[in-house]
Amino acid sequence: MEIKQKIEALRKELREHNYNYYVLDNATISDYEFDMKLKELQELEGKHPEFYDASSPTLRVGGAITKNFETIVHGHRMYSLDNSYSKEDLEDWEKRIQKILGDAAVEFTCELKYDGASISLTYEQGRLVRGLTRGDGFQGDDVTNNIKTIRSVPLRLKGDYPPKFDIRGEIVLPFEGFAKMNQERLENGEEPYMNPRNTASGSLKLQDSTLVAERPLDCLLYSIVGTNLGVSSQIELLEKARNWGFKVPKAAKLCKTTAEVLEFIDYWDKHRHELPYETDGVVIKVNSLQHQEELGYTSKSPRWAMAYKFKAEQATTVLNEISYQVGRTGAITPVANLEPVLLAGTTVKRASLHNADQIEKLDIRVGDTVFVEKGGEIIPKIVGVDFTKRTIQSQPTQYISICPECNTPLQRTLGDAKHYCPNEYGCPPQITGRIQHFISRKAMDIEGLGGETVELLYKEGLIRDYADLYVLTKDQLLPLERMAEKSAENLIKGVAESVKIPFERVLFALGIRFVGETVAKKLAKAYKNIDALMAADIEQLMEVDEIGQRIAESVVDFFGNEVNLEIISRLKQYGLQFELSADKLQNQTDILKGQTFVVSGVFEKLSRNELKKMIEDNGGKVGSSISSKTSYLVAGDKMGPSKRTKAESLGVPIISEDDFIGML
Repeated sequence: MEIKQKIEALRKELREHNYNYYVLDNATISDYEFDMKLKELQELEGKHPEFYDASSPTLRVGGAITKNFETIVHGHRMYSLDNSYSKEDLEDWEKRIQKILGDAAVEFTCELKYDGASISLTYEQGRLVRGLTRGDGFQGDDVTNNIKTIRSVPLRLKGDYPPKFDIRGEIVLPFEGFAKMNQERLENGEEPYMNPRNTASGSLKLQDSTLVAERPLDCLLYSIVGTNLGVSSQIELLEKARNWGFKVPKAAKLCKTTAEVLEFIDYWDKHRHELPYETDGVVIKVNSLQHQEELGYTSKSPRWAMAYKFKAEQATTVLNEISYQVGRTGAITPVANLEPVLLAGTTVKRASLHNADQIEKLDIRVGDTVFVEKGGEIIPKIVGVDFTKRTIQSQPTQYISICPECNTPLQRTLGDAKHYCPNEYGCPPQITGRIQHFISRKAMDIEGLGGETVELLYKEGLIRDYADLYVLTKDQLLPLERMAEKSAENLIKGVAESVKIPFERVLFALGIRFVGETVAKKLAKAYKNIDALMAADIEQLMEVDEIGQRIAESVVDFFGNEVNLEIISRLKQYGLQFELSADKLQNQTDILKGQTFVVSGVFEKLSRNELKKMIEDNGGKVGSSISSKTSYLVAGDKMGPSKRTKAESLGVPIISEDDFIGML
């Protein structure tokens, strides 16, 4: 028992020293003393494996090997943020918020937006149990072993933490540590890393956690999600997280007005270069968590948060050539091939030119010296031309008139910025693009099959459409370049497993123009199966929530094409899901069809999200603000008085949680 107590005492002491050094930046013992104590603990744990603890400080040195990072669904979706670039954008955002919240006083929390790799950490009973990358927001890769090596991530918490919650943040690489890593690489004759963000992100996917432990990564936290968190505001949440042992940046500030928000932005735009980390803007959040819940989310972003991006860095370089890419929908994208130039920490060789109008508007020509900018976009863009450096021999750009891949004359419909290749079923990039979309993670998510393999299968004549994937054999695959037996088996297995993918994702995978994930879910829910959807006309489709004429016409055109109907017929034979599952159909009715509900306040029996789901499952629509089109206001405790006043003035019935349940 004495050994166990000694081990636990050492663990407790080392955790405290670790917290003082890496979180508070206030070391209370020397590095040597810390190392000696850590070594003593390692020796005791080695001799007494019966006292193993997954949250021991000794695990921070790494040693675990992860061959394949398991993909896990996030308990709470990780949304992306809407971006703003001006005072006007922020004021418009505030107006949208006030429209939903009414006359309620709104405060904002401003935090710096650090440029790193997003992470979600799950804690249960005060212990770190999982670390997931952001992935696509719905699911991410399990990088727990690597996360445990980051000294500022607490393995055990202190204080009055909730029993279970997720905390989100950024894994960053400080400038100083990044410079040191690059100095060592140069001394070893290796290429230096290009920027801290990409290096931090790449570090999380190293197979050997010992290598991760050697990198000076840091973890800055900014958001907690879960139930019964015991806090009512974002600023309080940050302080609580700090008390529990997390490294929470102290730059956060509570602002009562947009003017104060702009002061915060202006200050950090000038002083951001004094920070030890990369930062590219400020995140502004509605401070009240109740207001956040009331504001809710769009299909991509929270309505209660906005990222203000600092002005993008700019560089000048020479445009050597304009090339043209063909997308899966046939859209033509012109691309500028540039003289390589360093911009925002990366070497830029290509930039988007968007479309013919943009080229004409800026009068961009081959040989020009151009201004290249990297703003909120991943791909840089040309924003102007230095006309003082243009030569007299310069010739205006003639936009292409035929497809660069199949030589078909291009088309451009009235009001559309893009040119299109109409050769939908004969143009190679369109064919392979549709198949690549079909196999993608958010669609059929076929393991063992990537974009390059699709290109190879098409080139070898083994596939002409995505239905052909389901008749591939191992004997056909083995002769292909870089295709070993195990790879062939994994591909065949991945294709076979994909028949379990639910109807709404199969519908998205078909690649109908303008039918994204959200629209596919709405259509699947409205029509329940593919046959009913195929039989719908434009007017019927437009009756579905958020389906406009453009989407409706595209759906009718897709199912009016004999080639598509033949492919769907084959996919049915191969066993794909073309109707909602029994689980999805259960609890779904049309009782509330045609009715719009606004949900506001705090409820006893159901959470706000459960209420919204019940409305949608029973054919109703959830509105964000009260209008003449609102059928009912479902009012809970602590609902703002302005909402009640507006509902009464418009004659909108106000019902309780029990009234709503009674309707079902």
